[in-house]
Amino acid sequence: MKIINKDIYSELRGSVLPVVIYGTGNGADKIINEFDRRGIKICGIAASDDFVRGQSFRGFTVKKISDFEREYDDFIIITAFGTSLTDVIERIFSLSERHTVLAADVPVYGENIWDMDFYEENREDIERAYELFADSRSKDVYEKLINYKLSGRLSYLRSAYSDKDEVFREILCLCDSESYLDLGAYRGDTIDELLHYTGGKYSHITALEPDRKTFAKLKAHVREMKNIRLYRMGIWSDDTDLPFDASLGRGSGIRQGGSEMLAVTKIDTLYHTKRLSYLKMDVEGCERQAIIGGVQTLRRDKPKLNIAVYHRSEDIFSIPLLISSIVPDYRLYLRQHPYIPAWDLNLYGI
Repeated sequence: MKIINKDIYSELRGSVLPVVIYGTGNGADKIINEFDRRGIKICGIAASDDFVRGQSFRGFTVKKISDFEREYDDFIIITAFGTSLTDVIERIFSLSERHTVLAADVPVYGENIWDMDFYEENREDIERAYELFADSRSKDVYEKLINYKLSGRLSYLRSAYSDKDEVFREILCLCDSESYLDLGAYRGDTIDELLHYTGGKYSHITALEPDRKTFAKLKAHVREMKNIRLYRMGIWSDDTDLPFDASLGRGSGIRQGGSEMLAVTKIDTLYHTKRLSYLKMDVEGCERQAIIGGVQTLRRDKPKLNIAVYHRSEDIFSIPLLISSIVPDYRLYLRQHPYIPAWDLNLYGI
């Protein structure tokens, strides 16, 4: 692998250009907090034109990008929100033709931050994970994503993009008799994804969604379907109850200080007597615990895998290593689907 030797924080500390945070909310808070910790000053907050109404954020009046363009000859833009919308992504790439635009990779969960120290501390595991991938495209995506996470540069991220259709048609190759476990089913979008690629056919579906309001929408969405069981539960390495924070909508998850106690279960409990052929997992930073709770099922059934590896900084290398340690003959693939920052980064296994 060819890895850069300078991270985004070193670049910003050495720059004389003003730094503008583009976005408000939780992501911007995390980035600003990290910049404060590292002594990186910002000059203001920007938002898309439709969202600028004279509001304040972190002591700054929120402005349009065009306001900053009138104020400064040039400046660095740090994107601080997530999007998979094609028009928004293209707008950000268009901005990068006029200014340096960086997408700081701060994790959704956990404390680890991608910088050169983190890379060096985990270099051995990062290199071991690289060797696990089954095709050259996965290795290329992995290298580009690590360089993106270190530098924040959109050119690395953009060149790693691929469409999900390739994954489902050439790697997963789902059939019409799948026994499907959907962990983090949300409102049913990934159930719809299964149906799209199997012509609406399947053997059985089990879906877990922990958020109360979202679970109600999931139930309504699949009410006409047969051979499907739904649980308002979380997934973990054991059967227990854990604190759950429902305040972040789609990003709600298990964390200390959560406002309610949530029942959680493990894959091995759900599939103690049942066969599993396809496992999708997007569980807000609990992926590692979920995998540990499914060791027996993974070894017995070796289901096709579709696992999010972007919630925690270490997921991109630690989860492939964990899967390989459980079932060494898995063929593992890595794909980054269009998103800024590097969310919708998934590990696939067959």
